[in-house]
Amino acid sequence: MSVREVALAHYRRRLRLVDAVATIARQLWMRVDPGDIARSWTTQLADLVPVTNAAQLAAVRTAEQYLNDVLDVQGVDPAGDGRVAAPSLAGVASDGRPLATLLYEPAVGVLSAIRDGANVDRAMAGGYVALDTMVRTQVADAGRVADQVATVTRRQVTGFRRMVVGRTCGRCVVLAGRWYRWNTGFDRHPRCDCVHVPAAEDTADAISTDPKAWFDSLDEAEQNRQFTAAGAQAIRDGANIAQVVNARRGAYGLAPAGARITADEAQALRGGRQRGRLEAVDVYGRPLFVTTEGVTVRGQAGIRLGARQDGVKQPGRRNRSARTPRLMPESIYQIAGDDRDEAVRLLKRFGYIT
Repeated sequence: MSVREVALAHYRRRLRLVDAVATIARQLWMRVDPGDIARSWTTQLADLVPVTNAAQLAAVRTAEQYLNDVLDVQGVDPAGDGRVAAPSLAGVASDGRPLATLLYEPAVGVLSAIRDGANVDRAMAGGYVALDTMVRTQVADAGRVADQVATVTRRQVTGFRRMVVGRTCGRCVVLAGRWYRWNTGFDRHPRCDCVHVPAAEDTADAISTDPKAWFDSLDEAEQNRQFTAAGAQAIRDGANIAQVVNARRGAYGLAPAGARITADEAQALRGGRQRGRLEAVDVYGRPLFVTTEGVTVRGQAGIRLGARQDGVKQPGRRNRSARTPRLMPESIYQIAGDDRDEAVRLLKRFGYIT
């Protein structure tokens, strides 16, 4: 087997555990009495907490064999200084609190949404989305932590690559193949499918992924799904893929990218509110989509927009920012209309094309 095949097999084993506990969580949530949410969900937690704990434990116990297999296929001695103490990594949430405390939160969210005016059905739908994300994340995170602990015990391993899997998101694609030191964990969003691939040195080319090559391998519909229609068009027009993706971190109206849920699910989590879509702001009398990402003296867009020459210090920012707002690709295409040359010029002007 290749390095990638071993890592994929490991990912699929974990995914089966994640899917199984998510199915049980859904069945238990359906038993909640809408007229007595707090009490009835507390009753269901008596079943869900031990199931989630068991799934975490099972995920943790796959780490040792994975490290042995993935290092063996690379010709690296998999012997370690010790073994992962599986029970120590299960039974708690990612932030260290008891699982029961975390898994009760969907009920709190439902009650708060109802108090704020949401109807019961919508509030319950939002609670289920939150619960599903929680149990999936807790099982997957327990396994990932175990992978890193098992990596630390193997002194021959100096770090690991980030491997993307399946229908991933744009934020993960731009980080695909990145090398991390053995003591550095990479950031993950809820439901992130990225896999640690330990290696003895910054190699393991078989699992590296060039973000642009990944983008080019997708059909247009999937490009639009992963990067948004305007973002994907900007990349097709030559924009730097990382600039397009990162710009959305500072876009008005959007939370940080990453959570792979549907628009309806996201709205349910917000209690029916529409916030979460791009919001236009007034730019010289015209409503346009803008972002605060990359506009300082250190950012490519900030340099092009004059942050070094006449930038201003914004509250909470370490560096000066450009006075000119940075347009999102959506507004660039709105302004350019059918003029392709103008679109390319603006993409360069606002730092999306190098």
